Amino acid sequence: MSDQGEQITYAAAGVDVEAGDKAVELMKADVRRATRPEVLGGLGGFAGMFDASTIARMERPVLATSTDGVGTKVAIAQALDRHDTIGFDLVGMVVDDIVVCGAEPLFMTDYIATGKVVPERIAAIVGGIARACEQAGVALVGGETAEHPGLLDPDEYDVAGAATGVVEHADVLGPQRVQPGDAVLGIASSGLHSNGYSLVRKVVAHAGWQLDRHVDEFGRTLGEELLEPTHVYSLDLLELIRTDGVDVHALSHVTGGGLAANLARVLPSQVFARVDRATWTPPPVFSTVQRLGQVPQADIERTLNMGVGFVAMLPADQVDLAVRTLAGRGLDAWPMGEVTALESADVEDGVEVVQGAKGVDGGSVQVVGSHPS
Repeated sequence: MSDQGEQITYAAAGVDVEAGDKAVELMKADVRRATRPEVLGGLGGFAGMFDASTIARMERPVLATSTDGVGTKVAIAQALDRHDTIGFDLVGMVVDDIVVCGAEPLFMTDYIATGKVVPERIAAIVGGIARACEQAGVALVGGETAEHPGLLDPDEYDVAGAATGVVEHADVLGPQRVQPGDAVLGIASSGLHSNGYSLVRKVVAHAGWQLDRHVDEFGRTLGEELLEPTHVYSLDLLELIRTDGVDVHALSHVTGGGLAANLARVLPSQVFARVDRATWTPPPVFSTVQRLGQVPQADIERTLNMGVGFVAMLPADQVDLAVRTLAGRGLDAWPMGEVTALESADVEDGVEVVQGAKGVDGGSVQVVGSHPS
């Protein structure tokens, strides 16, 4: 007890339990839509429950799990005070890593840390997560919102999530399936997605550009371009994998590290993939960032996706069907290179070759040529 006899409450310490309860009430309707028949129980339990009987009937089920956040893109959402799209970035970063091995994402949980719980803001964030889960066919089975006064400013927050999926062992995609003669198929990104925002924000600040600045090349403001949600690919890619006449050998999610490094991760060590920049034109946001910051080509390609959200490896004679299948789901795709045996590869002199990445002793990738003007 202090000398004045003051009673210190949890609310006085900066944590508003009632605000947290109100946030849960506001998000309930959105979360209810992000479900699957296998989900047991409802919002508010200590743990999310998922009926695994369907998985048990599989011959050799393999569980796949992934966790991620959205990085400093949250700073753009906070600056614009718009929080209903950042959930798509979170879901995309998490569930689309699971699809890389051919697994179907099943359920997801989220975590939000904030300096002060503003119910409407938390509900907007979770609402975006729920809508993205619904779009991906993933159940949002639980989550946590933590108030951290003194650690985060009242308007600051960060988000993270984790998801689990399943695939038959015989259907696992990856380096073991890739072979010389495979085509490298690029699948368009929706923009910057959720990687490299520390570079982007540094460039924008250095140039003195404000988020409300209209940029003719974008056809909208800078802030609207930077907040463009990540496309969630899971159902699109599962449809491609299940299409008769298409035998997808491997997939790569182009996130941190860029195209070459992420492609190298899903190639066997004895193969070489050559990718030609001349096969696609990155959206204007990439050239704008590079020009404003005078960012070296190698650096920007190691940081941003450059207009390629995913890459698929498959037999060359199946590319046309794959392109049509993805176009039917509203995704642009194009052949961007080929896979050859490393020992007989046509390696261009003076151009960097990326071999493996992130601890993976993978294949070798070389990106050559120039993007169309």
